[in-house]
Amino acid sequence: MKLSTVAVTIASFVVGASAHATFQQIWINGVDQGSYCVRLPQNNSPVTSVTSNDLACNANATPSANLCTVKPGDRITVEMHQQPATRSCSQEAIGGAHYGPILIYLSAVSDAKTAVGSSAGWFKVSEMGLVSNAPNYFGSQVLNNNCGHYTFTLPAVKPGQYLLRAEVIALHAASSVGGAQFYMSCFQLNVTGSGTGTPSTVKLPGAYGASDPGILYTLWMSSKAYTIPGPSSVFGSTSPTPATTSYPTTATWNTALQPSTVPTKPVSTAIPAA
Repeated sequence: MKLSTVAVTIASFVVGASAHATFQQIWINGVDQGSYCVRLPQNNSPVTSVTSNDLACNANATPSANLCTVKPGDRITVEMHQQPATRSCSQEAIGGAHYGPILIYLSAVSDAKTAVGSSAGWFKVSEMGLVSNAPNYFGSQVLNNNCGHYTFTLPAVKPGQYLLRAEVIALHAASSVGGAQFYMSCFQLNVTGSGTGTPSTVKLPGAYGASDPGILYTLWMSSKAYTIPGPSSVFGSTSPTPATTSYPTTATWNTALQPSTVPTKPVSTAIPAA
């Protein structure tokens, strides 16, 4: 059954006022790096304009003095929560029916500590969109099942410094132009190893259009299809084909061992898998 326009408008206003979030921490092969190499945004408000330079790494995000070192094949986990330095699993990572896809981009840069995200070239390395349509279930809901954690494998990119951009696009108010909400943070990486990949790139802003089908989208109409925004080619893991059965809500992240505090530097041991 379709919700009335009035009901959708009221619901969008209420949830939009209380459920904003940011990507704040990163893990490498199950080892907590905390906020060691993240450019933390000033607040948890979304970017709503696809032409704003803030679309790259958020508004006035502060560069970190550090780099996180990774290599192709490493499991990288980005972690999102609603409030700064909050890691509790008792609250949804991004709440208030802020359903939508998760996207991960990389950008090869000469100096990750000073690189300007809006001037960089980006390529997509992972994505999770509509994972089930019985009922509809999006990547951000899977993120919430896992205490705000999303894990992907670093593809075989060539060594050097990179910005990693983690993003959720919330679609609860996306039925009109300018209604989609973009939540992103950038992390500063030093990639080692012997990878050779140099994928083609896009600009952010530039890769998204306000009327793209994955950005101008009526979440509440129960569409059985969803087109993930940005480049169609992914140098890494693509979103699974939507299941025709209910998506499992069991966490794949070990939420029982989720830390309650943010370390000031990377810890020395990994947590066991769930």
